[in-house]
Amino acid sequence: MGTNRDILATLFETSGIELRRGSLFDFSPGPLSSDFDFDRVEGMMLGLAVGDALGNPSEGMLPRDRRAVYGEIHDYVPGRHPSKAVGLPSDDTQLAFWTLQQMLEDGEFDPDHVARRFSSGRIFGIGSAVREFVSNHNSKGLPWYQCGPKSAGNGALMRIAPIVVPHLKEGSSDLWADAALCAMITHNDSASVSACLSFVNMLWQLLQMNAAPEPPWWLETYVEMARELEVDEGYRPRGGAFLDYEGPLWRFVEETVSEAYDQGLPVVDACERWYSGAYLLETVPSVIYILMKHGDDLEEAIEGAVNDTKDNDTIAAIVGSAVGALHGRKAIPDRWISKLSGRTAEDDDGMVFQLLGKARRIWWH
Repeated sequence: MGTNRDILATLFETSGIELRRGSLFDFSPGPLSSDFDFDRVEGMMLGLAVGDALGNPSEGMLPRDRRAVYGEIHDYVPGRHPSKAVGLPSDDTQLAFWTLQQMLEDGEFDPDHVARRFSSGRIFGIGSAVREFVSNHNSKGLPWYQCGPKSAGNGALMRIAPIVVPHLKEGSSDLWADAALCAMITHNDSASVSACLSFVNMLWQLLQMNAAPEPPWWLETYVEMARELEVDEGYRPRGGAFLDYEGPLWRFVEETVSEAYDQGLPVVDACERWYSGAYLLETVPSVIYILMKHGDDLEEAIEGAVNDTKDNDTIAAIVGSAVGALHGRKAIPDRWISKLSGRTAEDDDGMVFQLLGKARRIWWH
């Protein structure tokens, strides 16, 4: 089908992707500076893995119920299987690092190969949309670009961060084509693909910042891009305080997050208002609000996501990738790194560190 830009162009022409072709796709962000420190990329990817592992044992619990069992979580806690407190992955870490691994093998992002990789291994805690994708790919034999269901779950957003890595030295507009195709593999949905592109844009900027942005930046940057890309205006909350809303994801995020921030709500109270689960109308406002409140402090941001949200492993993984990109690996506490298993499968301890070492050698040195 040609290059990824060609593939995306065909998908736009045939309405094969649920997305508006915004001006973003003609914009080249430019390469990172020659003195860029790869520590920031390691921070992005390890922040994702750490957030996932910290939240994994108590994923799906309401914050008040979690506190009754674990108290305030500041470190890894024993999970369902091992008795010791060690940082173990869920599908967030798996799919993000499988994406990185496949790109390292190919030297670039090949959506067909990544789709095959996702369909060939056991996925921890697989979500319903990814399960449907695997069935479409393996059982029905559909081409990769027809396998992703229309789903506004957070399963694409949680794994999108590594897509920036092959682009560090060139920073061409190919980054956006890769991000869109990577997102739609498992979730061909307007809210999901636009959220992934908006977040990739944020990560690219965060990697180059010398200091934390002002709180409004997080919301304004997300909304500015998502507004241009979303095409579906029929999203509705499934719980919380905004059941009368119907419209695009970007508008929901803009209205609910700005209101909560103006009121100075604590993270746990704000996230309860929009119900912080795995649906993007819950995940995205939670991520943006946590970053507005705590983006200047990596530990506070990740711990806030782990303790104060329901789908805490995924929300902490997304938050962790953002603050990791901003603050770098050096800002991640040693206790979180040293006890991180680094797995992407059942028995490959340390794999995430190996993959990051290869990425540094191939795409930066």
